[in-house]
Amino acid sequence: MLLAALASVAIVTQDQAALRAAPHDSAQQQAVLWQGDTLEIRGARADYLQVYDHRLERGGYIRATQLRATSLVAADASQLLAVLRFVRDTPGAESLGIAYAAAYLKAAPAEAITAEPFDALGDMAERLALRASARQGKVDGSKLAAYLDVAASYGVVMTSFERDGQIQLCYDGDAFRRVLALPASAEQRAHAALALTRDQCVDPNLPPAERYVLDQWRAELLDSVDTADLPEMVKNRVHLRRAGVWAGLAFERSRRGEPATDSAIRALQELAVINKTELADEDFARYTEAAVRVSASRWAAEPAPAPNPRLGIVTAPGEPGETCVLLVDAKRGTNDPLLKHCTIGTVWRASATINPAGTALALAVQPLDTWRELWIFRKGVEGWTVDVLPPANTDPSIGYAEFAGWVPGNMHMLTVREAKVNGRWIRRFEVVRMDTLNTDKQADSPSALNLFYRWQSPTWKQQTLSLR
Repeated sequence: MLLAALASVAIVTQDQAALRAAPHDSAQQQAVLWQGDTLEIRGARADYLQVYDHRLERGGYIRATQLRATSLVAADASQLLAVLRFVRDTPGAESLGIAYAAAYLKAAPAEAITAEPFDALGDMAERLALRASARQGKVDGSKLAAYLDVAASYGVVMTSFERDGQIQLCYDGDAFRRVLALPASAEQRAHAALALTRDQCVDPNLPPAERYVLDQWRAELLDSVDTADLPEMVKNRVHLRRAGVWAGLAFERSRRGEPATDSAIRALQELAVINKTELADEDFARYTEAAVRVSASRWAAEPAPAPNPRLGIVTAPGEPGETCVLLVDAKRGTNDPLLKHCTIGTVWRASATINPAGTALALAVQPLDTWRELWIFRKGVEGWTVDVLPPANTDPSIGYAEFAGWVPGNMHMLTVREAKVNGRWIRRFEVVRMDTLNTDKQADSPSALNLFYRWQSPTWKQQTLSLR
């Protein structure tokens, strides 16, 4: 660590502090320093300190008012911890707080170090990564880049990958792992578990086998958190994260041919225990995301039905990684199906629903862990066809489309679609034309649509999460 060899140091407290060749404002500028840069003090002249920057490997002079001198002896550890407690929740002061955390960990005796400084260090590193990801291309981008360099000088490691056309920066979580390894309060352990299991920091390019192992570890870590004594707000966050992780595991286990029912039921149970009256303002979006994730995989909780002799769905292996959907009836079985269509998605046979006339069938198919589509089989003059109704007309990200009821007359059907579009959650209850699958009417609530209110399926109403 940078501070290892320093006895008397100064931490820069102002951005764009000039490191000059001489103790004068007119002297040549050697470098620009930022909040959190730690300098070795080598002398003083007038109102300047003579310092050496080990990160930049440069010496020079800096105004004393732009930094705070301290020492790394045990007697000063309590003062460093007090400053750390003050700045840890200050927006924009993450690199400064990381510097004080590093100074405290160097100064404090090993037996006196608890989980608190690591909790603070992880919190600030995570917040810095989130700010850098959100502010790409903005005017303070160079400042954030400097903060990241300062953080890196203390051993704070960031990982990055592309998500939705942008670079996602994530803290690697070393400080949070240390929290879990030390005696810590229930809230500190919950905070660490939530930070280490963030959905946004799961690399979307992970191979399926590695993603499965990671999600199993995430589920085990979250289950190790004792929620009994947690504040309601934190307890809600743990349950929300568990719901999303278990929903993903339900999908992954179904893809591997493993039993997925228990995972899906667990996801539904975790969502059901959320105390919505205690959700913080920033948690409503998290609640919506968890509900959509669980909705995408909820059919895993339902047993596959017995084949319908009138009209039904049979699945069969296709090309490697594919499942073929065979539409059959009493006259034409699997050897000569009415229609055959293959997919790399998971086919939820329990979702198959036939209209009263036997001329249409709705089926849920899930190609991704957070994306579930609705397949509509229709009988026409030239035979059967199948079309896909996606959650939204965007690239697959997170959302679901589900059947909600047949309207008498076989001219319309009822659907619900919910998805995240351009950063906003959109939920629509729709009356869809059967001949074109175009939406005739839509609303934010089923009660606003007369056909939806009258003909919604009782089974759908009992099972759906869209009415939460």
